[in-house]
Amino acid sequence: MKTIIISVTNDLVADQRIHKVAMSLCKMNYCPILVGRLLQNRKPLLRPYPTKRFSLLFKKGFFFYAEYNLRLFFYLLFAKADVFLSNDLDTLTANFLASRIRHKKLVYDSHEFFTEVPELLRKKTIKKIWSKIEALIMPKLKTGYTVSESIADAYFEKYGIKMKVVRNLPMRKKTLDTEPIVFPFVKKNEKVIYYQGALNMGRGLEHVIKAMKFIKSAKLIIVGEGDISKELRRLTIVEHVSERVIFLGRICFEKLYAYTRSADIGICLEENLGLNYYYSLPNKLFDYIQANVPILASPFPEVKKIVNGFDIGELIEKHSAQHIAEKINSMIASEEKIQKWKKNLKKAAEELCWENEEIKLKTIF
Repeated sequence: MKTIIISVTNDLVADQRIHKVAMSLCKMNYCPILVGRLLQNRKPLLRPYPTKRFSLLFKKGFFFYAEYNLRLFFYLLFAKADVFLSNDLDTLTANFLASRIRHKKLVYDSHEFFTEVPELLRKKTIKKIWSKIEALIMPKLKTGYTVSESIADAYFEKYGIKMKVVRNLPMRKKTLDTEPIVFPFVKKNEKVIYYQGALNMGRGLEHVIKAMKFIKSAKLIIVGEGDISKELRRLTIVEHVSERVIFLGRICFEKLYAYTRSADIGICLEENLGLNYYYSLPNKLFDYIQANVPILASPFPEVKKIVNGFDIGELIEKHSAQHIAEKINSMIASEEKIQKWKKNLKKAAEELCWENEEIKLKTIF
């Protein structure tokens, strides 16, 4: 049985993609070992495969990435392994060097268009460093895959490499098997407007919070944490909607589906802050589909293909509180449309699931 070391810079707790890949590799008779970082408020990992998390001195910034890659490099240099699977550019340096020294197969999984993430747009020096690392290593890669056709096309145009596409689809869910969460703070006549994911810039959350002033009989429930968590909580107070916007924090993915099922409208309103968002296929889009939740989304190419192709919700024309409120009010007021979307969501869920997507991994490993 071949061993694959899968590395990522997060703490492994909430990363659904690497867990699904690891489980698929187990079914393919590989032995995956997941490597990540250990956070102070550590949460136990109960997984059917080995895991290792580095305790690091630095928590963010240049020294964090340098320390992590140094620790990872020496781990990969001596650990028993047949294949290295690097997840995103921030683990690629250690994986690339170790694979060259040990003559091991290296596979690269790009979860996003890393050098085009919004967090780097204002940090030109840091973006330049990551871009140089990418330019040095990417053309030398023999095997890689990414999350959308648009990102794969962008890498081909940039470096001439053909990356395969393995979308980050959720496992097929049988809706009736999981009871939705009953939120005590949501009244019987209120609808649930729902967001799950990272609370970072460019997710459209500021506009949705402001839109709540114009939406009747609804609560906005936000699941997740991120760089702008505090700012968003403050915004609800400034906009006088703090009683109608509920923050639930991070929820592990094993429990998340029950929360998603409770929603009436799923929010997927990324803003065009660089090519990474514009080309993205957000995980929450497919989670909403599996939970049979109609979607309000941004009209970006990959998202538009899904929402319009399956007819499972609406697209906005602009990111403004008033416009978003009008869209949401229109959606929740039309029971006929809701029923049509829910019927179409069942068809979409049958097709857009990990059980169908994981087959592509057999052509990669």
